[in-house]
Amino acid sequence: MSSRQERRAAARGGSGSGGPKKSDPMRPIYVGFAVAIVLVILGFGLFRFKSDQDVKAAYATPTPGPNASKKPIQIKDLANVGKPVWKEGDIYGGGQGSPVDGIKCEATEQVSLHIHSHLDIFDRGTQIQIPKYAGLIPGANGAGCLYWVHTHDGSGIIHVEAPEIVSYTLGNFFHIWGGSLSRNAVGSFTGPVTAFVNGMKYDGNLSDIPLTAHQQITLEVGTPVVPPRNYTFPPSE
Repeated sequence: MSSRQERRAAARGGSGSGGPKKSDPMRPIYVGFAVAIVLVILGFGLFRFKSDQDVKAAYATPTPGPNASKKPIQIKDLANVGKPVWKEGDIYGGGQGSPVDGIKCEATEQVSLHIHSHLDIFDRGTQIQIPKYAGLIPGANGAGCLYWVHTHDGSGIIHVEAPEIVSYTLGNFFHIWGGSLSRNAVGSFTGPVTAFVNGMKYDGNLSDIPLTAHQQITLEVGTPVVPPRNYTFPPSE
């Protein structure tokens, strides 16, 4: 090879020279593809981890606090507890079949998430019956619907039967039912509200109280404030 040819080869990075070799033009694509795969795997892992944590949080059974009555009270299916005040089903302003807080009213029960919480309401020391069939919308020939958050009886048990594992709250239940919920009103009762969750005094936003498995919620309007009760859920729930 002549010196001129050698110089040209060197300028081109040819095999006959010690110059640098051309980089693979596909290399950035390979690297980007590998990074994308890693990010997808990490994202899937984080999603699975969060889903597992949501399931554990939803189904975790709380321990009653020190303010709860020492001897548990057995809840009976289809039992009515407290003084009946409110009519059955949702009231004006509550769910009438349209979605509420993104919660649908459907013809069949959903079972991906199936848990039960309990709600006690007291007015001036008198226990008030939780409304029956809140979140259940009747229809002709039985063709009604039920919201993912609802009641079947006056026992105080709130049923959460939803198609996915997400967090539902006491506020969701009251929005579906239509009753008031604030630090100055529960249902149709008004006055300062004292709240307990699993026997412990609760000072947060009442609407944010989560409905988790065997959560025990007590709302007391006015005085006297009676000690929150500790319940045992039915074996089937």
